[in-house]
Amino acid sequence: MKNILETINSPADLKRLSLPELTTLSGEIREFLLKTIAQTGGHLASNLGAVELTVALHYCFNSPQDRFIWDVGHQAYTHKILTGRRDRFHTQRQLGGLSGFPKRSESVHDAFGAGHASTSISAGLGMAAAKELLGERGRVIAVIGDGSLTGGMAFEALNQAGHLQKNLIVILNDNEMSISENVGAFSTFISRKMTSSYYRDLRKEVASVLAGIPAFGRNILQFARRAEHSLKGFLTPAALFEALGFEYLGPLPGHDMQHLTDIFSNLKNVDGPVLVHVMTKKGYGYPPAENEPGRFHGVGRFDLHTGKPYAAAAVAPSYTAVFGEALVQLAAEDEKIIAITAAMPEGTGLVQFAKAYPERFFDVGIAEQHALTFAAGLAVEGFRPVAAIYSTFAQRAYDQLFHDICLQKLPVTLAMDRGGLVGDDGPTHHGVFDFSFTRHLPGITVMAPKDENELRRMLKTAICCGVPVSLRYPRGAGIGVPLDKDIDLLPFGSGERLSAGRDVAIIAIGATVHPALAAAALLEKEGIMATVVNARFVKPLDRELILAAGRECGVVLTVEENALMGGFGSAVLELLADERLTGLRIKRLGIPDRFIEQGTQAELRKMLGLDADGIAIAVRALLGAKIQT
Repeated sequence: MKNILETINSPADLKRLSLPELTTLSGEIREFLLKTIAQTGGHLASNLGAVELTVALHYCFNSPQDRFIWDVGHQAYTHKILTGRRDRFHTQRQLGGLSGFPKRSESVHDAFGAGHASTSISAGLGMAAAKELLGERGRVIAVIGDGSLTGGMAFEALNQAGHLQKNLIVILNDNEMSISENVGAFSTFISRKMTSSYYRDLRKEVASVLAGIPAFGRNILQFARRAEHSLKGFLTPAALFEALGFEYLGPLPGHDMQHLTDIFSNLKNVDGPVLVHVMTKKGYGYPPAENEPGRFHGVGRFDLHTGKPYAAAAVAPSYTAVFGEALVQLAAEDEKIIAITAAMPEGTGLVQFAKAYPERFFDVGIAEQHALTFAAGLAVEGFRPVAAIYSTFAQRAYDQLFHDICLQKLPVTLAMDRGGLVGDDGPTHHGVFDFSFTRHLPGITVMAPKDENELRRMLKTAICCGVPVSLRYPRGAGIGVPLDKDIDLLPFGSGERLSAGRDVAIIAIGATVHPALAAAALLEKEGIMATVVNARFVKPLDRELILAAGRECGVVLTVEENALMGGFGSAVLELLADERLTGLRIKRLGIPDRFIEQGTQAELRKMLGLDADGIAIAVRALLGAKIQT
């Protein structure tokens, strides 16, 4: 006999189910999620907590006429399962498979793509305004959670939505967590309010007491209503959202199908902006994830019975771990060093720093813009802040990097974790644009290490050089080189020649240096001798080293894990043009002018020609080219 989930191929199939069957279906979805993600990896805890909420929304509303927007997109797995993608769900986050986030090209039910945070209310308000202008029916529902309300953009949108009074429903999925524990005054304000069951019980008790008092006319009734409203404002966040122009409902128990469907069914006929506060539990229904929601936010393959990850082959420590340990070591020597993260203490390797120096550690929430200007303020007062942010999220703070750091020449180090291809999170998370959007800013230094020991040296150099620095390093394990006991400075602005050859100069940066060396070894077997340069610095370039390599070989290949437009290769071309070094054959390897889908890092590097074989192929083609470029 089929279970209920096997009969659900679209949201319309939910309409025939009874309330008990919806509850049963939620349990089946949770079991499906656990079994699948245990084998494929993915975002687990946030999705376990959003199952009943998603089922109830699709039961009460009509996608795609009603628009669903998920913020952050990693809580939308149940949505994907209910909208015809159950049979392909095992392919999510794999090369050629489903995205791990909502994606408009993937389904008509994915109204808006999302891989970052705090965008849903703005997009939803735009859709609601468009529906009104077009005279179209249907509601717009923005589901925001996982700490996204710590981002300032969400409040900008709330402010505008309350002013415009469009028909917008905002679901606040409050699980008291971001990727890690939520931070900030607003999060504290939300979480310290009483639970919905307590509020309902107290409301009933107050109503019972009032019912027993003799009615002294209209005044006592008006007083009772005012008292209830005051109680609601005191015990819930209603006052804040109502001041912004929203009708506030909640908090509601997020795993109670009866309550959810009752409220959502009534919302279809309510005009104006409404915020529904739903209390859920991250990792709900799976004790290991409930107990350690941070660890189960994003997981690899794991044992479903124990919750323990499958043992991986012994590898070198990750770049992130090496960065975190080095920062602790440097902070022991310099009390001016400050560490900042934007809701990612585990992801950026700063947990150890937070424990060792809690007074010098700041988690600002999902607020990258604030993080950089906050760092600028610390730098003004003589501190040496290090803001560790994923490359893809640092894009959100470009203006702050420009105005508040570079323009004022403040010594802030922006540690760009996950620089380059990140793998299974796909195009929203690949950090392949930071060379391009940082190097053109006056006064900034941009560097990337070839290995984890060089990362340690670059970190110290960044902190000590007294200028704004973007230090980019990749996701995943290091090369496995030994780490020096003491962390020494690098010569500022200097690259290094790793091999010498007469036929071609391969000038590489960051994670592409070791593949370039491997490619040189392959080519040497064919009699092709390559000079390999580890540039180290995108800005300032080591002009003498690069020019000398170009003159000696006459053939130059640049290699980077960054967009070719405006990246490292472009910087080298500009240098060669400025120096009027003519007669060269030049080719740039990097990320082409398109968004790169998900897949493992190895798969993507092979596909883009950024592994050793791809680099060797490019060299052969370049040496065989008859037309100079």
